[in-house]
Amino acid sequence: MAITILFSFLFLICILSYGSGTITAKRPKITIEEATVDDLQLAFKLKTLTSRQLVLFYLDQIRKLNKNLGGVIEVNPDALSQADIADKQRCECNHTLPKLHGIPVLLKDNIATKDKLNTTAGSFALFRSIVPRDAGVVSKLRRSGAVILGKASLTEWCHFRSFRAPNGWSARGSQGMNPYNSSVEVCGSSSGPAISVAANMVSVTLGTETDGSIICPASFNSVVGIKPTVGLTSRAGVIPISPRQDTVGPICRTVADAVNVLDTIVGIDSNDKATSEASKYIPVGGYGQFLRHNGLKGKRLGIVNKFFDSIKDDTFLSQTFVHHFTTLRKQGAVLVENLQISNIQDVLDSDTSGEFDTMLAEFKIALNGYLSDLVKSPVKSLSEVIEFNKNHSKVEKIIEFGQDVLELAEKTNGMGPKEQDALSNLKRLSKCGFEKLMTDHSLDALVAYASGASTVLAIGGFPGIVVPAGYHNTEKYPFGICFGGLKGSEPKLIEIAYAFEQATKIRTKPPVDWSLS
Repeated sequence: MAITILFSFLFLICILSYGSGTITAKRPKITIEEATVDDLQLAFKLKTLTSRQLVLFYLDQIRKLNKNLGGVIEVNPDALSQADIADKQRCECNHTLPKLHGIPVLLKDNIATKDKLNTTAGSFALFRSIVPRDAGVVSKLRRSGAVILGKASLTEWCHFRSFRAPNGWSARGSQGMNPYNSSVEVCGSSSGPAISVAANMVSVTLGTETDGSIICPASFNSVVGIKPTVGLTSRAGVIPISPRQDTVGPICRTVADAVNVLDTIVGIDSNDKATSEASKYIPVGGYGQFLRHNGLKGKRLGIVNKFFDSIKDDTFLSQTFVHHFTTLRKQGAVLVENLQISNIQDVLDSDTSGEFDTMLAEFKIALNGYLSDLVKSPVKSLSEVIEFNKNHSKVEKIIEFGQDVLELAEKTNGMGPKEQDALSNLKRLSKCGFEKLMTDHSLDALVAYASGASTVLAIGGFPGIVVPAGYHNTEKYPFGICFGGLKGSEPKLIEIAYAFEQATKIRTKPPVDWSLS
């Protein structure tokens, strides 16, 4: 187990000076890289590491790596003072502290913080805007004693600006790069959180998903992502796309770390009414109890052929997943194979399903509501965002990407008959498709390659967890395996994902030394 213990501030200065992240003394050689939350908490307990030292290490990692990776859009000038407070509390406390106490966290730059950090969705249109309060999930992080290290980059407006804008790109953050291979897709929109935690620029991160925005970047950057049931985590204070589909979830290096974050951020928030209904799914005792090595035993897992169509002609990937299926069986799972979702083509076609039409209307309504609630902002409506972009496109050197999606959204006029019909169709597609499949075959979860099932999970507000599943042997890119289930099935999904992770232990840190790039 990689565990970091920094023995003194003098040694820390040596680390920061020489950039090694490791030291050799009378104790074994150890490293902060890949350290888990439990590792770090143990080091805090043994008084071989302080939160201040940990924050300094990550700030140095960001200084060395971020200029090439673009995972972090802004660092928090108050991070060290927050770390000092955590260190003082730890010294004075005589009881067990929360799991994230003193742990640095990066937030996707659409999650509001009432502090010196900006919240912009990667757009200069919201630069120096002032939010009225912390996002609901941020309030919970602060109460746990976590250190807000900064904001992670993203695909601008959560990839709702333009069809032509590449994944991982924003006006403020430029282009994010995959830490495993610069020529490989980084995916989005939560690209920055995935890049940053994969490259060891932070301990844990928070992303958001509307359709694939946690599952896809987690898969492409060899990390763990949890897309919670919609409403399980508060969206209050999060720059919205679709309140019907938006959810906030962790992106971390291990399932256990992601579960520690999930336990911290779930729960009722009076500013997000969906959390009251979803709170019924939160288990007594939290989610950590489901981190079980035997979690696959007896689980019925559905293998839907469509979710593996993209790899059927790739011998390496096909053989890899045959091996993974064997592992799942050896761990006690029952695989129900060769399944079909009868209406899958209609679900995956966002024009036919109505998903895109409803999202356009929902985005305009929700964004205008968010902007009107700001204390101060250069823009107060979607139409003003569009006008701002027109006036600044040459300065930002982004005229080639345009803003066609924003303009389509601006043309909508509320949730009219067209949108209501689309909503009804989405409910029908979900009920007669994925939900029927799960019920008819008594499945605990479905299994998919990478983000293949993201839309199926998105339109019904269902949860999913992606875990590293390998690295392509010739094209050298990471890929993940996704486990998805019905609303509130996080306990089962955690058992399944954790047991798979522990049985395979696939993740390795990025091989490229980006500090030398």
